[in-house]
Amino acid sequence: MRTMILADKIIELRKKNGWSQEELAEKMDVSRQSISKWEGAQSVPDMGRIVRLSEVFGVSTDYLLKDEIESEERLVEADRENELSLRRTVSMEEANRFLDQREINAGRIAIGVLLCILSPVLLILLSGAQELGCLSIGENRAAGIGLVVLLLMVGTAVALFVTCSIRAGKYDYLEKEAIETLYGVDGMVRERKERFQPTFARQLTTGIVLCVLAVVPVFGAMIIGEEESFLQVAAVAVLLGLVAIGVLLIVRSSIIWESFQMLLEEGDYTREAKKDRKQHGYLSGIYWGLVTAGYLAWSFMTNGWERTWIVWPVAAVAYGAVFGIVKALRRNNG
Repeated sequence: MRTMILADKIIELRKKNGWSQEELAEKMDVSRQSISKWEGAQSVPDMGRIVRLSEVFGVSTDYLLKDEIESEERLVEADRENELSLRRTVSMEEANRFLDQREINAGRIAIGVLLCILSPVLLILLSGAQELGCLSIGENRAAGIGLVVLLLMVGTAVALFVTCSIRAGKYDYLEKEAIETLYGVDGMVRERKERFQPTFARQLTTGIVLCVLAVVPVFGAMIIGEEESFLQVAAVAVLLGLVAIGVLLIVRSSIIWESFQMLLEEGDYTREAKKDRKQHGYLSGIYWGLVTAGYLAWSFMTNGWERTWIVWPVAAVAYGAVFGIVKALRRNNG
C-alpha cells in the first residue's frame, strides 16, 4: 500500500471537488498563495486549518494526517455519520416553542431599545425649558429629575435584555451549531415565515422611513422658530421619539425574521455562517460595547442628543465593513 502526504491529499480532494486553488482559498478564508504552499509541501497548515480542511472536503482529520491511504469512501461515510450523530435534532414541539418565545422576546427587546433611545427626552425638555426660563425650578433640580428618569428607563431596558437573554439561552445552539429538523418542522417554519413576510416588509420599511424623516422636525423648528426657543428643544424630543419608534419596528421584525432563518439555516444562519459566528462572536460583543460607550460619552460630554443618535445607523453600516476587513485579514494571514 503506497503512502500519500498531506499535500497530495489536498490536491486530490480539491480536484475531486472540481475546485480551483482560488475557490478552495475562499472556502478556507486564506490566500491562494497559502493553498499553493500547502500543495507544494512548502508549508503545513496548523491544526485549526486541518480541522477546517476536513470540514470543507467532508473527510476525517485522521484521513488527512495519516500517511497511509485508506478507503476514502469508508472514511467519508463514517465522517458523515459521525457529523449527523453530533447534530442537534429539533422537534415540532421545540420549534414551535422557540418561535413563540422568540416573538415574545422580540417585543420586549424592542421596547428595551425604545426606552434607551427615549431615556434622555425628559432631561432634554427640562434642561431646555429651565435654560429658556420656561420653568421656575432650579437647574440642579431639572437635571436631577431628568437623570433619575433616564436611569430608571435604562435600568428597565437592561432588565428586559437580561431576562430575554436568560430565557433564550437554551436555544443558543440554533445560532452556532448545525441542526437536523424532524419531519414536518421545515414545512411548518416556512409556512409561518411566509405568513409573516408582509408584516416584516411593512415594519422594516416603516422603521427605516421614520428614522430618515426624524430630522424633519428639527429642520422645521429651525425654519419657523427663533434661534433659542423651546420649539427647537421640543423638536429634538420629537426626533428621538420618531427614531425610537422606527428602531422598535426594525428590531422587532428583524428578530422574528431571524428566528425563521435559524431553523431553516438560511441567510446569516447557514452552516458556513455559523462557523464564522463562532469565530467572530466575541468581536461582535466588543464592537457594539464600544459603540454604546462612545454614544453615551459623546452625548453626555456635548449634550448634543439631537445629533449623537447618528452613531447607530453609521455603526450598523460600518459593522459589515469592519467584519469584512477582519475576514480579509484572516484570509491573508492564513
